[in-house]
Amino acid sequence: MSNTNTKGTAVITGASGGIGAVYADRFAKRGYDLFLIARDGKRLGEVANKLYEKYGVSVETLIVDLTDKPELLKLEAQLQADKKVSVLVNNAGFGGTKSLVDSSVDELENMITLNVTALTRLTAAVLPNLIAKNAGAVINIASVVAVNPDALNGTYSGTKSYVLNFTQSLFKTLKDTSVQVQAVLPGATRTDFWDRAGLPVHNLPEKNVMSAEDCVDAAMAAFDEKELVTIPALPDVEVWNRYEQARLALYPFLSSKEAAKRYQHKG
Repeated sequence: MSNTNTKGTAVITGASGGIGAVYADRFAKRGYDLFLIARDGKRLGEVANKLYEKYGVSVETLIVDLTDKPELLKLEAQLQADKKVSVLVNNAGFGGTKSLVDSSVDELENMITLNVTALTRLTAAVLPNLIAKNAGAVINIASVVAVNPDALNGTYSGTKSYVLNFTQSLFKTLKDTSVQVQAVLPGATRTDFWDRAGLPVHNLPEKNVMSAEDCVDAAMAAFDEKELVTIPALPDVEVWNRYEQARLALYPFLSSKEAAKRYQHKG
């Protein structure tokens, strides 16, 4: 890594294209060194070379399959030992559009491993050093389906609900520190995500599909404002605030020593 860099290193998973590659560009532009992670070595190398030539920052790459437990553990140990890490962008993930009965269970298990397990372990790996420095950030890429389980595949939306819940809980854990967390909930975005999910993006209404650049730029603007949950397409934040207020209003009624009267049988 660069000896003159004072901002540290931004670690970005799924950085070979789409949202991850745009995040790499934006953090490099801000003067961060980069540690870029992906499975596609050719595309990852192209992204790394382009950003090095464009911004002159140090760019390290790692070709790794985050669903492979031994490989994930090696990366975890590497991040635990690297005190230069200042930002982690958990972007790697994939989705699905088929119903449970039409899906491969093995593929769904890999989805859970990547979208949930890898994200959790990598976050846990970097947090101790961020807390020790009392600085830095974790950005978790979720999806709008985190709050819309009727859309796409239920396993996919479930993993993204996890990402949202995990980030909100992490915010509470870190409230007395200067470590920032953010959950980003993109809607349909023009990336190759859709090809792997089995629904090429050209099948979606043009008016609903955002570019990866616009998505990340909106998320970065929200990041600068220290927003916890960011939905790049949402025009009025009060819609989200009302959603959160309704969720919180449920809490006092969710646990009791007695079943609700509406469930009690009358003799």
